Amino acid sequence: MTSWTARGGLAEATVDLDAIAHNTALLAARATAPVLAVVKADAFGHGMLPVTRTVLDAGATWLGVATNAEALRLREAGVTAPVLSWLHAHDEDFDAAILAGVDLGVSSAEHLERIAECATRVGTRAAVHLKVDTGLRRGGADHTAWRGLLDRAAWLQRRGRLLVRGVWSHLGAAGAPAASPPVGTQVRAFELALREARDAGLDPELRHLANSAATLTEPATHYDLVRVGIALYGVEPVAGRSGGLRPAMTLRSRTVLVKKVPAGEGVSYEHRYRTSGESTLALVPVGFADGVPRLASNRGAALLAGRRRPVAGLVAMDQLVLDLGRDEANLGDEVLVLGPGDDGEPTAAEWAAWAETNPHEVLTGIGARIPRRYLGGARATRELEELSLV
Repeated sequence: MTSWTARGGLAEATVDLDAIAHNTALLAARATAPVLAVVKADAFGHGMLPVTRTVLDAGATWLGVATNAEALRLREAGVTAPVLSWLHAHDEDFDAAILAGVDLGVSSAEHLERIAECATRVGTRAAVHLKVDTGLRRGGADHTAWRGLLDRAAWLQRRGRLLVRGVWSHLGAAGAPAASPPVGTQVRAFELALREARDAGLDPELRHLANSAATLTEPATHYDLVRVGIALYGVEPVAGRSGGLRPAMTLRSRTVLVKKVPAGEGVSYEHRYRTSGESTLALVPVGFADGVPRLASNRGAALLAGRRRPVAGLVAMDQLVLDLGRDEANLGDEVLVLGPGDDGEPTAAEWAAWAETNPHEVLTGIGARIPRRYLGGARATRELEELSLV
């Protein structure tokens, strides 16, 4: 009996920090520029602090997060590595982030003015990375606003209120045959934006564009920094292509009820599934509140007693049902919901396909009530033990 089941646990997610270290080192070796490791959203559900320690030990030099709250959590934990935060409200209070030495992504003149105002108030220069929209049509200044943003940033830099450390953008897709917008089109738009930055008198030390897929497949996008996210956690970012990454998370649960039902019985809400014959049904205490996608109802599967068993009926908030057919099961039998796939269990990529989403959503959806246990990563694990987190 494992420790989590001995304590009456219902489920557990194990995170292989050695796999994350392997992935970081592999990506660093493939890149022609330093690596920024994206640890937003609690490191894609893997645990921000243990992952941060691991990736920095394995060769990453920068960290990327979405929000200032995430960046400050890193600083409060004693992380001194450079951090870039990029998703902000135009009227946010940037004081603490500036004082903590967090670099700030800027997509509009309104954000720039607010950051400059906060930098003046706290009496120190803010480091910013100006973001240009090269075709994703999401964050970043579009071409009509870009030159004005550059001119204002250059003026503020000359007056010592901020430092334009970077210019960056975000790819819409990379490595996909029918990528839209095409990588080449975005690179050309980025090069134009860089020329315009130079014309405005700016000379940023960091130009960055590449995501995980581009880090592995598009060396022309590497510039001065590559930003890697999903690949750190072992998910191949280019469909149908193996880059040697190792998945880091395994989600396991166990049966809490086993029953036999006759043929033709409806299972779970709305009876969208009916048994094709006399069947053994196993109740597993994980559901969509734990990250099992409801859209994978009647499509997904989990590994139980050495075989994949189909999800029978709608996934509920806290539980799902597996149909074992005529096979037997016992109370407490282990169920592998997802993992690397080494033993035949489904991977995060497979769950994503069943749910018509991406692995990012699957991994980040594994909820906080699922306890994490960390394997490997000696330094990160030792520090967690000192904090009584493992």
